[in-house]
Amino acid sequence: MSQDTGLLVGNHFLLGDHAISEGAIAAGCRFFGGYPITPSTETAERMAQRLPQVGGVYMQMEDEIASIAAILGASWAGMKSMTATSGPGFSLMMENLGLGIITETPTVIANVQRGSPSTGLPTLVAQSDMMQARWGSHGHYEIIALAPWTAQECFDLTVKAFNFSERYRVPTLLMADAEVGHLIEKVVIPPADQIEVWNRKRPQEPPSSAYKGYRPDEDLVPPMASAGEGYHVFVDSLTHDEKGYPQMNAEAHGVLVRRLVDKIRRYRFDIYDNEEREVEGADIVVLSYGVSARIAARGVALARAKGLKVGLLRLRTCWPFPEERVRELSVKIKGFVVPEINLGQMVREVERVAVDRCRVQLVPHAGGAMHDPQEILEGIVAVAEGKAPCRADLVAAGA
Repeated sequence: MSQDTGLLVGNHFLLGDHAISEGAIAAGCRFFGGYPITPSTETAERMAQRLPQVGGVYMQMEDEIASIAAILGASWAGMKSMTATSGPGFSLMMENLGLGIITETPTVIANVQRGSPSTGLPTLVAQSDMMQARWGSHGHYEIIALAPWTAQECFDLTVKAFNFSERYRVPTLLMADAEVGHLIEKVVIPPADQIEVWNRKRPQEPPSSAYKGYRPDEDLVPPMASAGEGYHVFVDSLTHDEKGYPQMNAEAHGVLVRRLVDKIRRYRFDIYDNEEREVEGADIVVLSYGVSARIAARGVALARAKGLKVGLLRLRTCWPFPEERVRELSVKIKGFVVPEINLGQMVREVERVAVDRCRVQLVPHAGGAMHDPQEILEGIVAVAEGKAPCRADLVAAGA
């Protein structure tokens, strides 16, 4: 272990959930508030072991509501913080996710998804919470959500999630899944000087009664003081002015909410981080994410072996959704194939932004297991043969 940073520098074979923990420590996380829930419990267990070794704090909470409340409070005390959960716990966190958004509190929530709804399949895989990640809390807002497909990316994208949360002052989501969280793969942890770590902007002015904790810079993100530093810090869930004081009128609400949205939308091209394989010149593109993308890659290989021109667009950034790139591709190709371990969530975004003539073939799975690559191939063939639906066909049929 590096004595200066606590990093376990070197090559390891790690559980994906453990790689999330190591990524958090590498990013500077020193507080974890959590409640055990399958299949994310191993992340909490690892943090309970590792955080005391690096001068951090692990706090076992009584439930998921308390867990997210604790990490929001820890962030305002100046610590980088996170929690980990799965579907039922994620549902309980939704109200306080909105609190984190309106108070612009940087923190990270790792959701290792499982079969649902309700208790569902606690030990088995699904990608059931992707739309909940975007719209689960009430109101209109923007969120950042990343999806790893390997244990290495569990490490890498956790670091990136912390960086985004600090840069844009927003709770950021790591949308893993049970298979990625529970597989064991090689993970390389580089030295600290090779890991890019961002920290929140700090106020430049000294503490005084004139301090405005929500006055944005030109990038729309306000510098953030911590409680106990002498600044007058007022944190409230109500619509507020630049000092944080409640402002109960439509004008103030419009100013605040539009800025919360725009600070993400303006920089979405800096946030997008998606992988393309053989997309240029393709007739069909398979769009997928997480563990489904691993199977999708095999389906693409089967299709190319049959002479079909197929590429893979893998979402590492699910939210904000890369609508510009999907729309650009939809003009050039016959259609998209979208494998998901749900009955159709991210496919709705593809259908929303693709041009009318572009075909979109969902390859669904209700959860509990992964696709067979042959199912992906069948979806690709359906698009190639013009059997997959497109918006123009639905309009013509009166649907």
